[in-house]
Amino acid sequence: MLRVCSRVRPVGHKKPLANAAATSVYRTIVHQFSTCQTVSTQTRFAQWIDASTGKLDTSALETKWKARWAEIKALERQQQRTSTELSAKDIEQLFYVLVMFPYPSGVLHMGHVRVYTISDTISRFYRMSGKHVVHPMGWDAFGLPAENAAIERGIAPDAWTASNIGVMKGQLARILADFDWDRELATCDPSYYKWTQYIFTRLFDHGMVYRKEAVVNWDPVDLTVLANEQVDKNGRSWRSGAVVEQRKLKQWFAKITDYADDLLRDLESLDWPEHVKSMQASWIGRSEGAEFAFALDPPAQCSDTQSISVFTSRPDTLFGVSYLAIAADHPLVSSAHLPKDRAEEVLLFAQQVSATQAAGGDRTDSARTGVFTGLYAKHPLDPNRLVPVYVAGYVLPGYGTGAVMGVPAHDVRDYEFSQANGLSILPPVVEPQSPSDAQSLDVPVFTGEGVLRRIPENGQFGGMSSALAAKEIIKAAAERGVGKHAVNYRLRDWLLSRQRYWGAPVPIIHCPSCGAVPVPESDLPVELPSGIELSGRGGSPLARATEWVNCKCPKCSGAAKRDTDTLDTFVDSSWYFLRYTDPHNTSQPFDPLCASAAMPVDIYIGGVEHAILHLLYSRFISKFLWRTKSFGSQAVESLGAVSEAVKDAIKKRESGGASNGEPFKRLLTQGMVHGLTYKDPSTGRFLKPDEVVMDKDSGELRIKLTNEMPAKSYEKMSKSKYNGVDPNETVDKFGADATRLHMLYLAPPQDTLEWDTQSIVGMQRWINRVGRLVDSACETVPTQSFEHALDSRLQWSKEAKETFRQTNVAIQRATESLVGSFAFNTAIAALIELSNYLGSVSDRKHPTFAYGLTCLIKMLSPMAPSVGEELWEIVRESGYLQATAGNSVAQNAANIASVFAERWPKVDETALKQQSVTIVVQVNGKVRFRLEDVEADQSQKDLIQAASEHAQAKKWLFDSNSGKQMAIRKVIHVPNKILNIIV
Repeated sequence: MLRVCSRVRPVGHKKPLANAAATSVYRTIVHQFSTCQTVSTQTRFAQWIDASTGKLDTSALETKWKARWAEIKALERQQQRTSTELSAKDIEQLFYVLVMFPYPSGVLHMGHVRVYTISDTISRFYRMSGKHVVHPMGWDAFGLPAENAAIERGIAPDAWTASNIGVMKGQLARILADFDWDRELATCDPSYYKWTQYIFTRLFDHGMVYRKEAVVNWDPVDLTVLANEQVDKNGRSWRSGAVVEQRKLKQWFAKITDYADDLLRDLESLDWPEHVKSMQASWIGRSEGAEFAFALDPPAQCSDTQSISVFTSRPDTLFGVSYLAIAADHPLVSSAHLPKDRAEEVLLFAQQVSATQAAGGDRTDSARTGVFTGLYAKHPLDPNRLVPVYVAGYVLPGYGTGAVMGVPAHDVRDYEFSQANGLSILPPVVEPQSPSDAQSLDVPVFTGEGVLRRIPENGQFGGMSSALAAKEIIKAAAERGVGKHAVNYRLRDWLLSRQRYWGAPVPIIHCPSCGAVPVPESDLPVELPSGIELSGRGGSPLARATEWVNCKCPKCSGAAKRDTDTLDTFVDSSWYFLRYTDPHNTSQPFDPLCASAAMPVDIYIGGVEHAILHLLYSRFISKFLWRTKSFGSQAVESLGAVSEAVKDAIKKRESGGASNGEPFKRLLTQGMVHGLTYKDPSTGRFLKPDEVVMDKDSGELRIKLTNEMPAKSYEKMSKSKYNGVDPNETVDKFGADATRLHMLYLAPPQDTLEWDTQSIVGMQRWINRVGRLVDSACETVPTQSFEHALDSRLQWSKEAKETFRQTNVAIQRATESLVGSFAFNTAIAALIELSNYLGSVSDRKHPTFAYGLTCLIKMLSPMAPSVGEELWEIVRESGYLQATAGNSVAQNAANIASVFAERWPKVDETALKQQSVTIVVQVNGKVRFRLEDVEADQSQKDLIQAASEHAQAKKWLFDSNSGKQMAIRKVIHVPNKILNIIV
């Protein structure tokens, strides 16, 4: 409904519908729609239920409401105003709900159903709460799967992708997901990746991207670069089977490490799950320490590498160094530097390590593998000591300086490496400060901080604490020019290059005279050439498009060549949330005012598997664009014709929990959906569903062939485990509303969900019960409005008061669940309890019953949209809205044809107090009787009096001989629950 921006506008900053009038325009539309519809006054929910089977005709019901929603949206577009000023109120009321956009594989799985049901429920809830909700959808459409499909099926990637998008849009409609399709985008569309390329050129202009040689996985048979996922566990190519080689190619990198401190510091301001923030912090991996230079001895034959630079977070252990470990890709690992008698063995080992690392090999084994290079280096503060240099499997390529110092007396990994490779281990140089600091005997070395031992190796630093010694050692090294204080990050610069076809081409032209030149904005996008045969062999596909590659330099007009790499798909997804705010802009990626009004995203929803890289890269690009004033309060300050009120509202939004260009204020990570899996207990083989049958006599499952009981478990859905569930089949059988409710009810969104199709019938039955309750209620329409009835609240019957209380308890529980914990299962449980209570109410003519019933329908609707709409139409036609006039957003609620134009019920705090309770009476700790239906919050004295007058009191509180009440020694009173009398 809300259009933050939907077309290009001049700097006057007019915008399509984005103000408080949005809701009223929507209500006008649905009013017009309702007046032109002919709805039978005999409409009842029972008409959708088959009398013989008791099943709801979900297909017809959903079809009706999908058509109705489509017409309302069409009318909305027709009546949309296109020149409304953006106001401060618009910004305050805007609520941006974003779900991670999917890769268009063409198949919607149950994980998709879960995440989109969650986002749709939240979106509908906030719309009913009076917010102007932005809830867009698009497609993360570039990537290797489409290229592989093109190779395997002989279909162009763009055609394959477009077809899949069409299929998945239809599947999303089947689960009744309501997205802002007017904002739809696809990262493979030139109108989108034009601006992806533009952002790359902005990074280039600001010195934030650079090109250097980096190791890639090379298939020597197919002569092509492989992604890590294309290398099997044995280090072989997935296609040719050849042993993968490590080669160096020039690649583009982004300087994300320049933002490392900001990325780490600003995590604290985010309302994200703690484990996600911890994962990000660990990935950034900031550590303070020192960098020492170990000079080679004898000096290297080549002058480019004369020392080994090593970072350590424990400078106090410098005198315990027994060896240096370098990565397999370190510059010293070459025939030019290695002794001739060691070169062949070392280079072969380095190749094997690289292949293992590319395939994600066993880190435990690699931590112990190593080979001596034949090289030695001088200790920086004790030049008479020579330290051997090893290539070690545990030193990762491209991390830090590519070298670490081995201190086996104070590091478990170094100790194990030394043991495995027969290295001598120097005695400990640090000892515990006190006996209590000593570590467990299970740990072979002392890894903590303490005091440097007074031994010759430590020299003048002996006796110092670890902290003081670290400072003094760094100082001494700096004075000699062999060390300095340093901060190191586990985070490495972002490798942007991909040797693929299906991606955004790197917008760089390589000129022999001018070097790397960014493509001018006027020449963007650099579109992918068509007609290229994709085979997965022979290097970068773009390099074969000679007409496309050969071009002129934008600076000197001389002959030049285009860059033949494409961008990592994480680049595409690192800014899409900004494009959604102004998706049809053809002159810039997004209007600064549109983006500033909507950012940061209020709630971002997606899988925890994206908790590191996608979120980290998105944060980096967002912060870069914010710093360079593409959006944010600083960007708006430079715009003309923007009111101070709007600027203040943007500043307030920007500082409300996610500052400094952070893109996502709140993060909800949903767990995976696991399916029921059967295994043969003898062989461990996964069984197909038709291989298992239920025993007629015992009701137990048995394996058809062996009659054994299968092993049952819930595991990640996959084809190989035969435990996948087709969402289309589920919707066909049970309906979208029941599927959504079941998905939300089975587990809190953060938890793994064990999908059980059998129990979904419970949700079907509940929907039918609510429908019958509404049908029954419509036979007795209240004559007095609830608003007027509130004036005589003190005269209400006990049942009316309890109905009012029960309704508000449900409102409170559902609202807190949807706003706070996202515990949808708790919200649904509250609605089930309310519906059960309403079913027991005897006086259904009282306005409190109508109030409870309409609140129930409203709260059900975000989770079960078509059922909610149908029930709302029934009560609207039956006059129930007239009985709840004080609870509706619209001035004339009887004319509203959509429940989603209504306001979410607000809690009346005064109604939450229980009018009457049941008190359990215990005598000497044992339950003896109950005080039924007593006034709530009574004093202990009054309850003792009531208990003594109870019919059972004579037996338990009075002496059987004298008939006198026994002396009370002690009373334990739990208000409104328990009265324990000790006599």
